[in-house]
Amino acid sequence: MLRSLVSQGQPPTPEPSGTMIPWWSFTKTVLATTALSLVRDGQVGLDTEVLDQPFTLRQLLRHEAGLADYGELAGYHAAVANSEPAWSADEMMQRLDGLRLRYNPGTGWRYSNVGYLLIGRLIEQLTDLALEEAVDQRAIIPLGLSGVRFAKTRADLQTTVLGVTCNYDPAWVYHGLLIGPVSQAALFLYRLFAGKLLSQDLLQEMQTVRTLGGPIPDRPWIIPGYGLGVMKGSINGGFSLCGHTGCGPGSTIAVYRISDGDVSACCAVFDTGATEGYIEDLVAGTLVKALRRNS
Repeated sequence: MLRSLVSQGQPPTPEPSGTMIPWWSFTKTVLATTALSLVRDGQVGLDTEVLDQPFTLRQLLRHEAGLADYGELAGYHAAVANSEPAWSADEMMQRLDGLRLRYNPGTGWRYSNVGYLLIGRLIEQLTDLALEEAVDQRAIIPLGLSGVRFAKTRADLQTTVLGVTCNYDPAWVYHGLLIGPVSQAALFLYRLFAGKLLSQDLLQEMQTVRTLGGPIPDRPWIIPGYGLGVMKGSINGGFSLCGHTGCGPGSTIAVYRISDGDVSACCAVFDTGATEGYIEDLVAGTLVKALRRNS
């Protein structure tokens, strides 16, 4: 297990030098941050329809655009289980009928990796850069991170803690899969919400959530919600967490922030063979202890 805590601006707790991990769906938070930097610069509006489609950037970021997800395809799961090469994005979209709306944008909620694939395309369109360059220039470098990059090939994932036992093609993550030290994931979230990149107004927009019902069994959420590239909700003790959980073949990461007035902390935990709920509970417990210690 790898764990990193950033509390009251103190550097992240150390980890073995050079240890790289897949960030899985925490990549969505980084993509959302990149997209919001374009909103900051007036290149797109949150409530403007994008990509010649009847949904807005806000709806894409909050999984309210009406899109399905390729995780619904039985063939996708079979191909991943067999360690097959990823389909092209065009083939995946054809198999899924990926642009067909399953509900009217804004009227429902459905977690969709396809939505974040389209966010990546929008970022490329507006910046005239490859996605990895745009993310570097607009999020990774401005927040002072190091050792973070996109995994493109199986060999890239073999440089992570998963090692040579991982025969997963990262191209199956159609919106892109970031890899990097666990400390840098915690640091990203801390510096982002410390206002190092986006205005407080945009950070507030990011944390304005769609509530997703009641408690989730075996997970710490009492009232879960989803904002603009972040999961946010209440947990026991009257606390609220904001960040993202991600999982892929054989491993899970959870990166969250807690705050109370001027006191805040961020924690990232990564482990192999663990459930989302187990990792989220570890993060929640670590953050509550850090908050109480610094209050």
